[in-house]
Amino acid sequence: MAHDNRDNASGSTLPPRGARAPSTRIIPSPAPLPKDDESLDGWGFADTRFVVKPNGNVVLTGRRYNISNVDLPSLLPWISATLSAPLSYGNRNEPHYPPPVPEAQDASAVIAALKGFLKDDQISSDPLVRLRRGHGHTGAEIWAIRYERLERVPDLVVFPTSHDEVVKLTEVAKEHGACLIPFGGGTNVTDALRLSIDEKRVVIAVDMRRMNKVLWIDPTNRMACIEAGATGRHIVAELAKHGLTMGHEPDSLEFSTLGGWIATNASGMKKNRYGNIEDLVLDMQVVTARGVVERPQVAPRESIGTNPRNFMFGSEGNYGIITTAIVKLFPVPEVQRYGSVIFPDLERGLAFLYDLQQAGAVPASVRVMDNTQFHFGQALKPKKSGLLAHAKSRAEQLLVTKIKGFDPHQLAVATIVFEGTKDEVEFQEKTLYRIAKQHGGLKAGAANGERGYQLTFGIAYIRDLTFEHWAIAESFETSVPWSCALELYDRVHKRVLREHEQRRLPGKPFFTGRITQVYPTGVCIYFYLGFYAKGVEDPVRQYSEMEHAAREEILAAGGSLSHHHGVGKIRQDFVKEIYSEGARAFMRDVKQAVDPDNLFGAGNHGVLGEVKLGHGEG
Repeated sequence: MAHDNRDNASGSTLPPRGARAPSTRIIPSPAPLPKDDESLDGWGFADTRFVVKPNGNVVLTGRRYNISNVDLPSLLPWISATLSAPLSYGNRNEPHYPPPVPEAQDASAVIAALKGFLKDDQISSDPLVRLRRGHGHTGAEIWAIRYERLERVPDLVVFPTSHDEVVKLTEVAKEHGACLIPFGGGTNVTDALRLSIDEKRVVIAVDMRRMNKVLWIDPTNRMACIEAGATGRHIVAELAKHGLTMGHEPDSLEFSTLGGWIATNASGMKKNRYGNIEDLVLDMQVVTARGVVERPQVAPRESIGTNPRNFMFGSEGNYGIITTAIVKLFPVPEVQRYGSVIFPDLERGLAFLYDLQQAGAVPASVRVMDNTQFHFGQALKPKKSGLLAHAKSRAEQLLVTKIKGFDPHQLAVATIVFEGTKDEVEFQEKTLYRIAKQHGGLKAGAANGERGYQLTFGIAYIRDLTFEHWAIAESFETSVPWSCALELYDRVHKRVLREHEQRRLPGKPFFTGRITQVYPTGVCIYFYLGFYAKGVEDPVRQYSEMEHAAREEILAAGGSLSHHHGVGKIRQDFVKEIYSEGARAFMRDVKQAVDPDNLFGAGNHGVLGEVKLGHGEG
């Protein structure tokens, strides 16, 4: 890599990273930065959003997804019926983006120092640029920028293009008593980017997305070194040119970054085959207040004492800025096939997953959706056209509900992605469908499986649609041992119903869940929660309190605080329930040791707020 490897705190010098690099490495040509404009006031691409037509049909604009640019006549009526609320074309909660943006603090001295090594287009104090780097994608944050305001946003945004620039930026921030907040894709749903109104220092958001290069690829040893600002869609495209993949596909793949995946300890939809982020990252380079954390070489596995890189998994911006990472690679699979199975109910869907895990035939992705999510998927189907299509749909319904006797209000569905060699996929298919049959499962076809998997990316835009028609909704997740999974699901569902009733909120709550990842010891469950908010005083607070209550129930039922979203600030109240005082003291002491002046002042995890720091807020 073309950068200086000196430890800036101690003055010591390491050999250039990869100095003994084998000849098997390829240096790819730099790829251009992605040109697709992203939305400033909601999820995703600027050309893609759900809109309601005067006739009540919903259309996803653009042509990016398999549900794009077609009329969806059932979606709004289904949401309305589920919420027992009058969502319609005429009942609109008109956004008024952009909101008032807080004035920036005087950063002239910092800007003057930054201009010594950054170009003019790498420094911005534009209000909308600052606003976007001041929030992630929690429902509360998007509601705030559409209907209210954020009280504190960064005062300055910088766009480094190299590791060396991040090092120099850190030195400037230290010298001027500023605060640094790393910014990747801005997709977090934990309030991780939300700033305290008590932060009095100049806050610099460090947008990493111009650092998107694949620096080298080693196809023989199946490794690559990638800059931390590379988005998932960019990584997939660049590695595919060489017949390789990292295999990490979170729901936010199109917009989240490698550095963000590490900082949140992320998981992907295909983790069964490729692993979670901690399984995929071999090494990384991190700029901290104490200097650069890096090593000249990487090996398949090592026992080298306490490795500083381990503190960066889940660090959420508290310790430094990740600039590059060395990751494992896999060949693009020889075979990729989809599948789907309908089960009589969620209980049998869970039992199927348990036996599948025990059989050692878990495919790249297998997700079981509850009944509400099944009907949600049906509502996202375009209008049937032609006698043949209607006849086929009617025949399928007859088979499932009449001949097989499935209750349409109880059934659950699994969507499956098989990847690997031809032999691996054939073994997984044979084993999976045999086990599914033992649990009353009915094969529902590859087309439904592919559609269900790809819908993950399209339905992310629905949250913003509901906001515009007076409903507020968001997702949350947990992991839980097998023996507690169904009880946890039921307890959270009942708690949500009870909270909704006690708060006298209008209509009925929206609640659904799916089992998204499996482990030998348990599963991840991903929930959606929402309610109709018209006439509700402070709907954001009501939602926040309902989700907080659901999280209380999750912990009481044996679930984790988070499986892959992280803690941020939204869950920091629960940290004392999952860590002992000794554990929290350890984390406080680590922060105090590596960043005594709180240069990296994201203030996530909760326990860090208790640190006695040199400047600003913890």
